[in-house]
Amino acid sequence: MSIHAALHHVTHYTYDRLAGLGPQTVRLRPAPHCRSRVLSYALKVEPAQHFINWQQDPFANYQARLVFPEKTRTFKVTVDLVAEMAVYNPFDFFLEPEAEHFPFSYAATVRQELAPYLAAGPLTPRLKSYLGKIDRGEQRTIDFLVGLNRQVAQDIRYLIRMEPGVQTPEETLENASGSCRDSGWLLVQLLRHLGLAARFVSGYLIQLAPDVKSLDGPSGTAVDFTDLHAWCEVYLPGAGWIGLDATSGLLAGEGHIPLACTPQPSGAAPIEGLVEKAEVTFSHEMRVTRIHESPRVTKPYSDGQWQAVLALGEKVDADLAAGDVRLTMGGEPTFVAMNDRDAPEWNTDALGPTKRGFAMELTHKLRAEYGQGGFLHFGQGKWYPGEQLPRWALSICWRADGQGTWRNPALFADERAPSHYTSEDARRFTHTLARKLGLADSHIQPGYEDVFYYLWRERRLPVNVDPFDARLDDELERARLRRVFAQKLDSVVGYVLPLQAEGAGRWSTGPWFFRDERMYLVPGDSPMGYRLPLDSLPWVSQADHPYLIPQDPGAPQQPLPDAAALQARYRAGEAPRVLQHASAAAAAPQAMPQRFASAGGLTRTALCVEARDPTRANGPQAEFGPKAEQQGAQPGVLYVFMPPLAQLDDYLDLLAAVEATAEELGVKIVLEGYPPPRDARLKLLQVTPDPGVIEVNIHPASNWAELVQHTEFLYQAAFEARLSAEKFMTDGRHTGTGGGNHFVMGGATPADSPFLRRPELLASLLLYWHNHPSLSYLFSGLFIGPTSQSPRVDEARNDQLYELEIALREIRENRARHGQDMPPWLVDRLLRNILIDVTGNTHRSEFSIDKMYSPDSATGRLGLLELRAFEMPPHARMSVVQQLLLRALIARFWNAPYQAPAARWGTELHDRWMLPTFIRMDLHDVLAEMAEAGYAFDPAWFAPHFEFRFPFVGAVQSRGIELTLRNALEPWHVMGEEGAIGSTVRYVDSSLERIEVRVTGLNDSRYTVTVNGQPLPLQPTGTQGEFVAGVRYKAWNPPSSLHPTIGLHAPLTFDIVDTWMGRSLGGCQYHVAHPGGRNYGTFPVNAYEAESRRLARFARMGHTAGPLAVPPATIDLPGSREFPFTLDLRRQMRP
Repeated sequence: MSIHAALHHVTHYTYDRLAGLGPQTVRLRPAPHCRSRVLSYALKVEPAQHFINWQQDPFANYQARLVFPEKTRTFKVTVDLVAEMAVYNPFDFFLEPEAEHFPFSYAATVRQELAPYLAAGPLTPRLKSYLGKIDRGEQRTIDFLVGLNRQVAQDIRYLIRMEPGVQTPEETLENASGSCRDSGWLLVQLLRHLGLAARFVSGYLIQLAPDVKSLDGPSGTAVDFTDLHAWCEVYLPGAGWIGLDATSGLLAGEGHIPLACTPQPSGAAPIEGLVEKAEVTFSHEMRVTRIHESPRVTKPYSDGQWQAVLALGEKVDADLAAGDVRLTMGGEPTFVAMNDRDAPEWNTDALGPTKRGFAMELTHKLRAEYGQGGFLHFGQGKWYPGEQLPRWALSICWRADGQGTWRNPALFADERAPSHYTSEDARRFTHTLARKLGLADSHIQPGYEDVFYYLWRERRLPVNVDPFDARLDDELERARLRRVFAQKLDSVVGYVLPLQAEGAGRWSTGPWFFRDERMYLVPGDSPMGYRLPLDSLPWVSQADHPYLIPQDPGAPQQPLPDAAALQARYRAGEAPRVLQHASAAAAAPQAMPQRFASAGGLTRTALCVEARDPTRANGPQAEFGPKAEQQGAQPGVLYVFMPPLAQLDDYLDLLAAVEATAEELGVKIVLEGYPPPRDARLKLLQVTPDPGVIEVNIHPASNWAELVQHTEFLYQAAFEARLSAEKFMTDGRHTGTGGGNHFVMGGATPADSPFLRRPELLASLLLYWHNHPSLSYLFSGLFIGPTSQSPRVDEARNDQLYELEIALREIRENRARHGQDMPPWLVDRLLRNILIDVTGNTHRSEFSIDKMYSPDSATGRLGLLELRAFEMPPHARMSVVQQLLLRALIARFWNAPYQAPAARWGTELHDRWMLPTFIRMDLHDVLAEMAEAGYAFDPAWFAPHFEFRFPFVGAVQSRGIELTLRNALEPWHVMGEEGAIGSTVRYVDSSLERIEVRVTGLNDSRYTVTVNGQPLPLQPTGTQGEFVAGVRYKAWNPPSSLHPTIGLHAPLTFDIVDTWMGRSLGGCQYHVAHPGGRNYGTFPVNAYEAESRRLARFARMGHTAGPLAVPPATIDLPGSREFPFTLDLRRQMRP
């Protein structure tokens, strides 16, 4: 959808006496070939006593010839027009094969027709010199034109010149300045001397202030403005006339509205004519006003709407506080890179060569905002089967009480900055740290790569390769061999300090015993702390094993130690702590344990320090790619691997010692290894990779103001880090990021969780969401259905709804039985086996409770509810409105739990509820109920969500009937398993698409709508004359699909058929690909290009001509029993 801009232009001449006007020619009407749609136009001329005759000049430009029978003191011309500022791609054209490269020649017949536009002026000295600097070697025509246009814009300084007429090219080059008409005429002459047909264009320029400011280049105008403008058009065979604006150096876009296009500037003057001699006062007025702005994702709300959203948020917050709900809200928003959107790391791969760099930039911005006094921890994240490398997790941790945990953030190394630490730096760091902890350094051990493994691996290589270029199929194995043999097998990887917490700031260490004289690490690519040969340590029985037992999140907690005391304990200049002698040292075995004796007292956790190339975490392409070859010597960053610890107090104590060591040695480090124990006293924010995206695990907000600030700042920080919440399909459809925007709700502690304190709140949300499918589908991603990662309860199995009803009844009965003392584990037990996907996964469901009160681990008992069906909205304020709706629902159900029968949607779920009209109607029902509960949501707040989820395709009107097309939803079908290397894979069939047809003003007893000749089962919406239907069609034909023998149904031709007359009144065409055959090789870079691609696929013409085989009228058309709202062309039409 677009912006409608109203242009107002007044030209006023005032004479000091009565003056006779000769015939006046006014060229202020948009030309016939104007690409921007002009919705209305009005020309007003004063004095009113005149005669007007509309004509077209020899070049088809509109011009008004005015004759004034009487003398006048004033002559005033007023133009009012409304233009639809719909984005189009100025590069969206094709060239004939002979014109694809410059230089080229026009065909003889074309050259004759273009004769006026090929007539070049005299070749003056400066013009000849300028032409001599232009590269005339063979090159792509479009590249040549773009380069020449940009060069003229750079060489000619723009100025406002009030003198009439146009400078000659010689004058413009001599002054190196000129108005728009001067630079435009210069470009015309340059092109003609180069053998290209060009014409001079005068017109209106409408520039609207952009919604989003540019990061790099100029952002354009700060305010909306319009002016008379001049530019150039060049004729290219196959493309026609292409506009080049020499003032800006850009191609002409939707803001360029041509008025007159002529071979000479004199023929394009806006007003031309004679007047008797008189003193003339000239005045000129131009302005542009936005009279209609369709909801759009780049600016979803006006300032007034946003203030109303904030006011309602405060009201909801007051009700939550009055009810002692103690709600906290966090989430997992995702982002993609603005550049190189086609790279695998921004589509399917979890890791990639640039993803960690983007994540680090975002992490540093978030730490500056939230983590002041906190510390950075770069640990290991998820590791799924089939992934050779584990994912990383960049964490920001800070104390909830406001005290610092790390004094000097300058000691944190930036992996992107060059540094060259070595294993010697790692040795010094480890020994200094041991001294600060009061430990003997005799138990520090160096770690080496496994010599025997790599020698064995080298012997297995083919005889005609070497380890530095192994030519193996496994890219990671190639990189691993190259790395190990390049650094030499006897090189120290890093140093290990066996370390164990004894509590109260005391630490112990001890020897490690191996069969070999050296400690050989497990082969791999992970940090050395994850590759320690712990299975080679002396055997210990299960009874003696020092298991780490995480603290129960529901256990009472004491305040953390004072930060200043922790840091002072290890500060440089103070006396070293007394080395251990008796206590822990005496208990630790100093000699090799006896054979078959349990080595129960042996320290089995360790801190590691190593110097490592930071690009290793990004995969072989980053470590050994072309950029790495250019850098030369491999960089080395000092990594400190933190050991696993059960108590947060011990972790902070060790952290203080690490910082003091780094400060004393003057080195910068990166903390990695095990993260701090999960604890409510420590806030956590994480940036992690996911397939195709970067995910941010945002820390929870406890009130409305925090929630708004967190959301808006995160979007802005991501934007400044060159990350975006916008991602598009090749055809221009918006997909969000594809990674989701999961909302996580709960309390500061499990005891505060509103869902554990009042389980009927969770039951209300489940039932309300089920009864209102708009809540499931309006905010979801493209991948919906029973096999998606967030299916509804009734999508996978209908009988699951029956079981859910029983579970909700059990919640009510147990709540009545136990009252406020209802055991929290009952909530998990009652719903765990119902809120699942088709495979039984408790995490991948629309409502995920695997972190509410799961028996699996302490991190599963946090009292959290995760809503996984939400896709990432492209604007922060759209996300805020979604979260406001959730908060209002919780405030409503906290006081009055929702009780209603569960609807049996059946096949309606994937029929009626796939269409945006009914989604909108259902959401309006939700908002009406919220208004009755005291929360007045404006339906307009969700209009941007509809435009994002259901993009507008196009509309056509005929005989009072309007037909509107919008993209609808289509569940993706997961196909059967196929063989793959080492496993099996399952693909998704996305060849099907669905589009909604909405018709208004239709007499259903006379008219019907057909698509490709098939009548649509139009269903009434309840409004007189309004009908809706969906069309399910095969848009693509991949080699592996659900029905490979059914061909494509595109393009779709829609006809409004008069069944009485047997003819089509009008119609339109919708293409799934570019109608001219343009094959896009990349994804759209932003919302403007995406919109231009969508608009290029719709045409307001193309109805079926001639008499038709008359289908039955809408009122007599039978529908499908299972899917009455949908026409499936696969069942109606065969290829």
